[in-house]
Amino acid sequence: MNRDDNLSRAVRNVTAAASARFTYLAEAIARAFEPTATQLQELERAYNATGEYLIECAEFDGLVTQVHAQGSRQMGTIVRPMDPQREGFDIDLVVRLSKDALERYGAPGGAALLLEHLYIALKRYADRHGLGIERWERCVTLIYAGGMRADFAPVIDDPLHTLEYGEHHGRIPDRERRSYLSTNPRGYCLGFDVAAKVAPVFRLSEALTANFAEARKVDVEPLPDAEEVFARLLSRYVQLGKVHRNISFGDIPSGNDLAPTSVFLTSLFAKAYAILARQPHDGPLDLFFDIVELVPKLFEREIIQYGGERWILMSPFAQNDNLASSMNSSQRQQAFSQWHAKFVADLEALLGAVEGNHGLDAVTKAVEEAFGPRAKLAVLQHSAQRREGHRTLQRAGFVVAGTLPVVTPARAHTYFGGPTT
Repeated sequence: MNRDDNLSRAVRNVTAAASARFTYLAEAIARAFEPTATQLQELERAYNATGEYLIECAEFDGLVTQVHAQGSRQMGTIVRPMDPQREGFDIDLVVRLSKDALERYGAPGGAALLLEHLYIALKRYADRHGLGIERWERCVTLIYAGGMRADFAPVIDDPLHTLEYGEHHGRIPDRERRSYLSTNPRGYCLGFDVAAKVAPVFRLSEALTANFAEARKVDVEPLPDAEEVFARLLSRYVQLGKVHRNISFGDIPSGNDLAPTSVFLTSLFAKAYAILARQPHDGPLDLFFDIVELVPKLFEREIIQYGGERWILMSPFAQNDNLASSMNSSQRQQAFSQWHAKFVADLEALLGAVEGNHGLDAVTKAVEEAFGPRAKLAVLQHSAQRREGHRTLQRAGFVVAGTLPVVTPARAHTYFGGPTT
């Protein structure tokens, strides 16, 4: 591949047909790892009921103003957890308290008291409804029927208008429960939404849209149109990144300890998308490839004693909030670098499979390597539905030109964080 020095990115040629194939492939994989509409309804029903209880509970005496989802649920980037044995989804929730709560919980020991009151209230609720409960440094987890886990984190309103979306700024207990840290989960989601609304610039837009239209004709299961897909590309890209991470780290004993955190990955993908989406690309696959390649260049690396590094990715929505703080161990940094190299290699294999039109067997093998057996099954089912749709149209007397085989990416069993070879 040639290197375009002005854009500081690789220049590759991706046809409109290959871009359409990749985009529908991404849809099939992402859908296999996200909640169904029914699961989302059940999820929201469960946490809304708990939220109503917390607003009324005696421990907080009216200080709780709202309980709302944060993170992946709000941004449309939710995927199944790393543990393949679990069917339930994880959701992060904010228990929002009014600024008056600082009068009760702002003194020394107040952060610990706030978490204690949250645990007591949720323990009573869990006992009443037969739910599991776990206590952590900064949140309390309820385990609902079906394996859904909801993390409830208390945040006290504390607007700070010098920050972006500072009207949503708040304070959350630190891990030692001695004091409070700056946080802004709602501001973070709003910032993600701004990045996601950047319209991608595709050189082959007319041909790409035509390929989308042809592909949609032969599907039994209704597919989104091109505009709908492009409107949520960033969320799909983040989902693919998280699934690839989960599969890559899920096969090793210390995977949970070494995998890059979701907030770190999501922040980097959003930052890369905001930079690159405005630059002309051949299509969604070309853009995704560039985003993945750019990711490790978007945070600071500060050299520390004995040649180590401190990684820095400051949030614009909260004070002194380093979104890369969890990555500051040599093992996690090494694991991230190894995982990123594998991700790029897998996308190279994907590009070859899509452009080379190597057939469904080659494609699904690459899919399973990169995204696991669930993704492979989703692609096979999607392909079967499209073939059936094509036959139905032929029986009805329609001729469909240029039908698009579904295609996809790759995986290796590397011990992330282990010794390099």
